[in-house]
Parts: sequence; structure tokens; C-alpha cells
Amino acid sequence: MFSRRVKPLRRFGIGRRRGGSWLLLATLVAWLPALLFAALGAVAAGGRRVDVDNGHELARAWCRSCHGVEPHDAVGPYADVPTFTAVARMRSTTSASLRVFLTTPHGDMPDIRLKPDQIDEIVAYILSLNDRS
Repeated sequence: MFSRRVKPLRRFGIGRRRGGSWLLLATLVAWLPALLFAALGAVAAGGRRVDVDNGHELARAWCRSCHGVEPHDAVGPYADVPTFTAVARMRSTTSASLRVFLTTPHGDMPDIRLKPDQIDEIVAYILSLNDRS
């Protein structure tokens, strides 16, 4: 009975050698954080469509004084402050990392109080800049 369940997995290299089922378990465990972050993003957005254009307008209103927020901006008002396009292209930039960044105080960054839906829209706008490259 057990061998019937294992046979379809043999094409993935599971069940051919001792300990092969651990490969499947390790793969599932590796994907678990990504699935959780995706689910958290959907929950944070409340199932509604996030407005990227409104995120662009919010970035112009709140962030433009320090950051280059336009897709074509090579630099912002301050040379040591990254543009939103540069932030979007960083390997560490994810939806979750941007949410954490926007909800915690940072050194010289002003303490801007954004509503959760505004954060979702700014995050969506920043992430959209990586798609435009």
C-alpha cells in the first residue's frame, strides 16, 4: 500500500534511495515562508485591489522631499538617499520588508504616520518600479 503512494514521486527522485522523502519535506519547508508572506500580503490588502497609481501620488506627497520617486529619477534631492527605483531593485526588497520599514522609525527619516491601506499602495508602487526595468 505504501509503495503505491511513493511511485508517483519517483520521477522527482523521491523513493529511489533511503531518505528520499526528506527531500520533499525540505522542499515544502523551504517554500513555507514564501507562502506565508504571500498570504499575509493578501490579508493586509483586505482582499481589495491595491491602487499602484494612488501609491505613486502618495509617494509624491510624502516621500519626494528626500527620495527620487519617479521611475526615471537617477538621483533624489539627497545623494545618499536611495531612489525608489534603487530600493525596488535591491535583493532584500520584498513586500514584507517594505511594510516593516514603513512602520518603524529610522534615524533621519521623518516619523510619517501612514494608514495600512496607504502603506499597501506605496509598497505596491515601489515594487512596480522593479517591473519597469
